[in-house]
Amino acid sequence: MSTIAVRSVQLPPQVPITVRRFRQPKKNIPQSKIERDHVLSVIRDYLEATPLVPPMPADELRVHAEKIMADNQFLPQYTDYVGVLLNNELWRESLATVPFEKRLLLMPKCLRVESKCPAPFDEFGLLCKQCGLCTIQDFQNEAERLGYAVLVAEGSALVMSLIQTGKIEAIVGISCLPVLERTFPYVEAAAIPAVAVPLLQDDCIDTTVDIDWVWDYIHLTSEDKTRRLNLNALQEEVKGWFTRESLERLMGPTTDKSEGIGRDWLARAGNRWRPFLTIAAYQALRSDPEGEISDDVKRAAIAVECFHKASLVHDDIEDNDRERYGEATLHEEYSMPVALNVGDLLIGEGYRLLTDSKIRPDYRIAMMKIAAEGQRELCRGQGAELLWNEHPVALDTKQVLEIFRSKTAPAFEVALKIGAAMSGQLDETEEALHEYSEALGIAYQIRDDLDDLGDDADANNQATIRPSVVLSLLRERGTGEVKETMEKLWAGELPQIPDKALIREWAQSSSAHEKAMMLLESYKEQAVRSLQTVDNANLKGLLRRVIGKIFNDLQIKGWCHEFEVGNVTNTSKEAVVA
Repeated sequence: MSTIAVRSVQLPPQVPITVRRFRQPKKNIPQSKIERDHVLSVIRDYLEATPLVPPMPADELRVHAEKIMADNQFLPQYTDYVGVLLNNELWRESLATVPFEKRLLLMPKCLRVESKCPAPFDEFGLLCKQCGLCTIQDFQNEAERLGYAVLVAEGSALVMSLIQTGKIEAIVGISCLPVLERTFPYVEAAAIPAVAVPLLQDDCIDTTVDIDWVWDYIHLTSEDKTRRLNLNALQEEVKGWFTRESLERLMGPTTDKSEGIGRDWLARAGNRWRPFLTIAAYQALRSDPEGEISDDVKRAAIAVECFHKASLVHDDIEDNDRERYGEATLHEEYSMPVALNVGDLLIGEGYRLLTDSKIRPDYRIAMMKIAAEGQRELCRGQGAELLWNEHPVALDTKQVLEIFRSKTAPAFEVALKIGAAMSGQLDETEEALHEYSEALGIAYQIRDDLDDLGDDADANNQATIRPSVVLSLLRERGTGEVKETMEKLWAGELPQIPDKALIREWAQSSSAHEKAMMLLESYKEQAVRSLQTVDNANLKGLLRRVIGKIFNDLQIKGWCHEFEVGNVTNTSKEAVVA
């Protein structure tokens, strides 16, 4: 096999991977995304337990911010940041009730790539030329599509004049902490819902922002009945279906040793993302998003996990892995023939659960077709990788991403489409779910690559190289010894993979790691963009939040975390959360 065909996978079209660089946040802002998301989660939990009513005076807001800081042992320099996020969340429900056409999206000019931005200015601010070099274009286009007024400018006087016309009843903004501090009295006096996502820098040039937070506030609407749905609680409920006792009740008792091994494997550790996605899609598309989940729907979600766990059994054999979930793989614990048989058995169990349910016959047929198509595509993707292993050649980034698209995205697509099929709304959502799944699956696998290269525990556990976006970028960007080593590695001419610590050092010095991180964020953003054509507010809102849920919960190992906080002072190297 000399090449990997690149069919539908593309680099996200408006991702400035050759222009923008990761920038370290200012020291008064948590240094990594996972830490910032945790701070926001803590604030939301605080407001659940301590309901507060906006508008809140600055001194009272600070009292609550300081309590949150003390209770969670956050670093003292984050107090202003916590106060801004707290004020945003105070207005969240009020913002949701304001029609989009009565809202203003206010963005700063410094979000642009200053050295390359072709946009001119007039008295109202920047006139975007849709060049795709920054996020302004995407935010503006989507906000205007929804009905927002949009300004790319600074200046509280201009905003206040718009408020006084009576045409603007809420503001979604992006700004740095110093500007927010100066404008707070004006917004407080106006007493209208106003949220402002903090910029991560305040030097007024090439600034960055947590993009998913901006999307969340832009799309926030009372029509989304899932906006208060507790995704953590939903995931825990789904996990509860995979105890051995629950599986016995929902799937029926085991009748022989092979079934028992299969049930034990199904009950082993896992995040249960795929059954979680099935339930998320079903809940979003049903008439009552918080309604009780029937046993038939639970069985469909378990079927999705059966397919996934079967693929893991087979993957472990094909990749000669010895451990999974910190325990021996099934073929190591028993034997390869037993493991193969159990994997096949789980596939059969999945189809049995789908066909035996009391869900409408036409819905069951649709679910069976979804599962079969997904199984076929997943095997093609895995097959491409296995055949490449027989005759390894260097793969460019697009070729690696194509393998990711084929071997990872189908399982997410099956999960989401089965949820949509059970709700009777597959036809209306099928195309969007396909695009969303592809972007989500690629992003998930990129993150897996980054985590794998950050885990030294199994540094030499692989006998052969696997297609990796980090290693493909390292080959493309490396020079000298790095380039030579990567060429030999990809050609299968090295006896073992170089030490992971060395690979990390090379990836960081060549910016391969940085570009991988940018690709990760780009595909997450692409998943959000894929939902723009979805009319169902519940599905659109819930799937946006699911992206944050999945990637915030993924384990951050070694170098990903170190890269994000590597340039901070010694005090910032302490944990943000004790």
